[in-house]
Amino acid sequence: MVSVIPQPLHVEPGTHHVPVATLEVHALGLERTAPWLGDLAASLLSGLDGVAATHDDPASGASVAASSGSATRTALVLRIDELAGPEGSTSPERYSLVADDAGITATAAEPAGLLHAVQTLRQLVEAPGPGDEPARMPHVVVHDAPRYPWRGLSVDVARTFFGPDALRAVIDVAAAYKLNVLHLHLTDDQGWRIESPSRPELAKLSSGSDTSGGTGGHLSLADFRALQDYAAERFVRVVPEIDVPGHINAATHVYGDLMPDGVATDAYSGIEVGFSRLTFDLPATEPFLRDVFTDLAHATDGEHVHLGGDEVLKMEPAEYARFVELCERLVLEAGKKPVAWQEAAKAPLRPGTIVQYWDTHPMDLTYLVDAAKAGARIILSPANRVYLDMRYTAESDPALGQDWAGLVEVRDSYDWEPEEVVPGLPVETIEGVEAAVWTERIPTLDALFTMLLPRLSAVAEVGWTAPDRKDWDGFRRRVAREAHVWRRAGIAFHESAQVDW
Repeated sequence: MVSVIPQPLHVEPGTHHVPVATLEVHALGLERTAPWLGDLAASLLSGLDGVAATHDDPASGASVAASSGSATRTALVLRIDELAGPEGSTSPERYSLVADDAGITATAAEPAGLLHAVQTLRQLVEAPGPGDEPARMPHVVVHDAPRYPWRGLSVDVARTFFGPDALRAVIDVAAAYKLNVLHLHLTDDQGWRIESPSRPELAKLSSGSDTSGGTGGHLSLADFRALQDYAAERFVRVVPEIDVPGHINAATHVYGDLMPDGVATDAYSGIEVGFSRLTFDLPATEPFLRDVFTDLAHATDGEHVHLGGDEVLKMEPAEYARFVELCERLVLEAGKKPVAWQEAAKAPLRPGTIVQYWDTHPMDLTYLVDAAKAGARIILSPANRVYLDMRYTAESDPALGQDWAGLVEVRDSYDWEPEEVVPGLPVETIEGVEAAVWTERIPTLDALFTMLLPRLSAVAEVGWTAPDRKDWDGFRRRVAREAHVWRRAGIAFHESAQVDW
């Protein structure tokens, strides 16, 4: 049975199997571009039942061929090939995977595709059977490429702080399903979770608590850089967010000069939104924004910085537009490309800015369509589909998650079409899809994964798989097989009644 999430574009299953109890990984020609990939592939595959994988970079292709014919070990060859992937695909993430009697070969246009091939291979491995039957995988030919270049997960570490170890675990799960963006919501009313060298008081004074009642915390710049390195090795790019001009109490708690009356606000650990804001014309406002966005941009390896912009409920449109223009400009001046929540599209935007749609309440979205037609790129994060802090059912634990966008079961996260979310949106302006998990009522890592899984794998398939290859009944069967992987890894998940576990 060929069972892979997300569903590949082209699969040709065979009738025989390849033994994989002992795998030798040969990473060819990756010394300069991805020298870690062979070791990572071996580590991922060795985590499977009945599989022992080692990385052995041979000096020549001949030695690979010699080992591939062994009765006791199977070669897995990883190599770059511009011709890999589905015919006609130009995605840099495209890949091919072939398993037959000669061994297993993964080819890709770039190293990211090779890791995608390994993740596909990981799901194709069948555990040892009765008696002495070893772990094996079916003969198969896979040619695959993603539908969208942006397939993300946003994690709110401001309301409940999740540190580097937790975020590495999240990255591992995201990469397993070929997601390639981790968007970190680093600031909000409840906490400032990133070191800013120009404004050290922010993390010092506004990171000591969170909505879970814990002691909070923040990422040092060293933490942030190490996290980006870890993500990059899994071909996940980190997009950090400082949310302005609302959701800003963590900053006004530190700096009274950001308030019209000059008085710093009290610390806040509740869950309400929309009450805090900056004031554009105060002398302290622009220097503050320049400092924090410049610091964040300089610490960020990737191309994008998210400037927030959502739920500013107590500000006139003209002042809001001035904030959007300023923050967009500051991000660009710092050498990054701006991303903003959908409300920012109500202001004039520079072409190329990415706008993230989220609010599924009934409203006129002409402004968003117009922004896209004027050059904005669109990420789709419809709250009633991919806000994974929404409770699954009315019977779900009321203390875990929220329901303001509705109840979101696994099928809700799977059965939606990005091109149909925003009426009139030019489909060529869709950059991708992104799930989000807000943590006002998610106090622990187990709780976080319970809300993420299995819905995150459903969103991954929406972002990767062509619509005519998606099938809910097939997904139900495939995701049920992943439960064994999650249990083996000690990862919590929700046993939805929609899936036959």
